[in-house]
Order: sequence, then structure tokens, then C-alpha cells
Amino acid sequence: MKRIMIDKDKCEACLGCGLACMQAHREDAGTIYDLRLTDPANVSRNRITADRKGGIIPMFCRHCSDPKCVKACMSGAMSKDAGSGHILYNEEKCAACFMCVMNCPYGVLKPDRAKADKVVKCDFCLDNDSDPQCVKACPMKAIRVEEVAL
Repeated sequence: MKRIMIDKDKCEACLGCGLACMQAHREDAGTIYDLRLTDPANVSRNRITADRKGGIIPMFCRHCSDPKCVKACMSGAMSKDAGSGHILYNEEKCAACFMCVMNCPYGVLKPDRAKADKVVKCDFCLDNDSDPQCVKACPMKAIRVEEVAL
């Protein structure tokens, strides 16, 4: 299974991963240069937070082996793909109860800021054939895709 791995010691908190994520998931076509950061529809599926020691913590969906978000989802909108191991989200089935958000042990799932009627989470950029956009955008090579065993 492929997973996104982060070397937090290499991360410089440049936020390039977040911008690349926003760009990859925006509804209107365009370049990153015209990406409106204040538009609630443009939201990153990852985040960089500060720790209590002055360091930084890159937070990405772990696509967990034992996903609490999937177990908490009453509508069946969250599921684990048996082949890839990725946690998938079906917006059509979502009841917007946000139980998945409340049960994510890493705090990376969140309600969308525009309407609060769906969940925002990493989809591993499954719509394209290459590595996720956050991986490609990291200038420090702190983010990588790695094959892991179950």
C-alpha cells in the first residue's frame, strides 16, 4: 500500500504542500497564481501546525489501518478500499454529521468552510496518475510516497 510519509525535520513550513493541494482540488480551472486563498471553497486537505516547543508538525491523513473515521461514519460515506488501503470519501452518501471528523485521532478531517455540508480529507490525488500534488510541490523533499506493508 502506498502512504504519504513526512520527515518533519526537513519540513520548513513553507505551506507549498497546502497550496498545491488547494490548486489540485479547486473547482475553477486556473493557475496557482490566481488561486484565491480567502475563498472558503479553496481549502487544503493537510495542514502545518506549531508544537509547544517552537517546532512544526505537518498533519496529513494517515489512511489508517484501523480507521476510526470509517467506523464512526453512519451513512457509509467513509470507506476503506481493500486494494489500496486508502480511506475514501463519497460526498453523495455524506449526512454531514461529522462523526468522522470528531473521531479522527489526528484531527485532519474537517467540515468544508463554504457550506459545512461535506467533509474535506485527503484523497491521495487519485484523479491523477502520479504522486499526490503535495509530494510533488515540496521543495525540501520532506513529503514522499512510500510503499508500506499492512
